[in-house]
Amino acid sequence: MKLLFLGSGSAFTTGADNYHSNMLLISDRGDKLLLDCGSDIRFSLHDAGFSHQDITDIYISHLHADHVGGMEYIGISRLFDPSCQKPNLYLSKDIASEVWERSLSGGMRHIGGDIANLDTYFKVDPINYQDAFIWQDIRFQLIRVIHIHNSFSLMPSYGLFFEIAGTKIFLTTDTQLCLAENGEYYEQADLIFHDCETSKYPSPVHVSYAQLTQLPPEIKGKMWLYGYQPGHLPNAQADGFLGFVKRGQVFDFEQVNTQNFTFHQRDRI
Repeated sequence: MKLLFLGSGSAFTTGADNYHSNMLLISDRGDKLLLDCGSDIRFSLHDAGFSHQDITDIYISHLHADHVGGMEYIGISRLFDPSCQKPNLYLSKDIASEVWERSLSGGMRHIGGDIANLDTYFKVDPINYQDAFIWQDIRFQLIRVIHIHNSFSLMPSYGLFFEIAGTKIFLTTDTQLCLAENGEYYEQADLIFHDCETSKYPSPVHVSYAQLTQLPPEIKGKMWLYGYQPGHLPNAQADGFLGFVKRGQVFDFEQVNTQNFTFHQRDRI
């Protein structure tokens, strides 16, 4: 099983040879699970040698455009491609109730001869609160993260905790640092892929690099950083992290251990 970072950038990444932080899990049989589907996805897939035809399974963490904006491309392209079937769509039940009306319906509701809905394009698998879905015999547990609280309510947003080949992985997706709520997953994980804002003017809705540097060494030592802005990056390894993930990097979970990861460029997939 391999994890390919199609991109490792923030929502507003431009240039810098990077795209939105969307990923592909690729099984040994070649089955693919897309983890988030941002508006860059048609470009990031193409640059990695893939297209809409390869995406049969999708997980959506939350409703920002860098995580859901490419669903129109995937849904419509597959619907009108006779070689494709509807992709399976995994997402928390509270996100499933909003994704169509609040994100997708404007561009996808009207098709030739019909009024479409979410089920027109996807086989929807809504997941109960912090429950899990199964893909390729791997259990992906949804972990609610604190991304945006508007003073009235918490925006639904979910990371994933899963295990591949004996390696326990915590993928935060977009988040603030919320150890009080999710500290157990930082402790249990062998490997953490963590949201990291590197902007000169940090926002209040993403954890900043400066905040992450204050974590204990045993946590930083199993943490890869992604979701960063273009421009100069700090020396993450000197600060105790595993590093910043680069676009096109592949993590091979049959060959790694928690402290010594090997990488393959996308032409090695």
